[in-house]
Amino acid sequence: MQKNQHPIVYIVSDSIGDTAELVTRAATSQFNSGNAEIRRFPFVNNADEIVDIVQQAAKDKSLIIFTLVMPNLKEILLHEANKYSVIVVDILGPALDALKQLTGKEPHFEPGLIRRVNEEYFKRIEAIEFAVKYDDGKDPRGIKKADIIVMGVSRTGKTPLCMYLAHKGIKTANIPLVPEIEVPKEIFSVPARHIVGLMIQPDYLIHIRQERLVSLGLPADAQYAKPERIYRELEYAQELMQKIGCPIIDVTRKAVEETANKVLEIYYKTLRSH
Repeated sequence: MQKNQHPIVYIVSDSIGDTAELVTRAATSQFNSGNAEIRRFPFVNNADEIVDIVQQAAKDKSLIIFTLVMPNLKEILLHEANKYSVIVVDILGPALDALKQLTGKEPHFEPGLIRRVNEEYFKRIEAIEFAVKYDDGKDPRGIKKADIIVMGVSRTGKTPLCMYLAHKGIKTANIPLVPEIEVPKEIFSVPARHIVGLMIQPDYLIHIRQERLVSLGLPADAQYAKPERIYRELEYAQELMQKIGCPIIDVTRKAVEETANKVLEIYYKTLRSH
């Protein structure tokens, strides 16, 4: 490394190289102004490329900081670096060796896994935000954007189901069914295979709604929990779901996980058939 100039650091990775660059910048920040010339070589996957990089690093009197998970590529880089007296820093190697020793398992040796993990994380966050934004029919525009639309009368567990599915990375909107309120017209322009109807046994729904009213400090015999009201709502919901032609799930005494598994089964079956 040059001692009287800003250091030149080569970052070599069989993936993007973000990890190595982050470590490099953290390290160089501890030296004077922290300025360094960083040259990044992502997606390195063959021996010839590594040989060329090391030779160029030797000419530039550069340091190489690398994240190579493939053992053969790492071995070639270390051999060439030793041959040309290039200083190298292995970012992942020590951690992989330590975890291997701790777990007794071999690493996958597959480049880019952390990026895929991050992509899955952000997909889940996006789906959760979607579920919140399009909960309870707040915005009918979500109907056409959703992977799945859930519909049902009040207290059939639509919101918890949508949040559970969101944690699986699936964008879900839900539509409350009330006889006096027309469903958004957008629901009839969506393929029925993207819609799931939730039904529940009347007696069980009466019990749930009565408990809900009591928890809110309201009389248990309010209109919301009256049998005739509930029968009317369920009849309306049944007729609408049959008109749409969507799958219907009976959620009576089912945990959210059980209902979600049913929905996922329908969802993935639909994907395979289209």
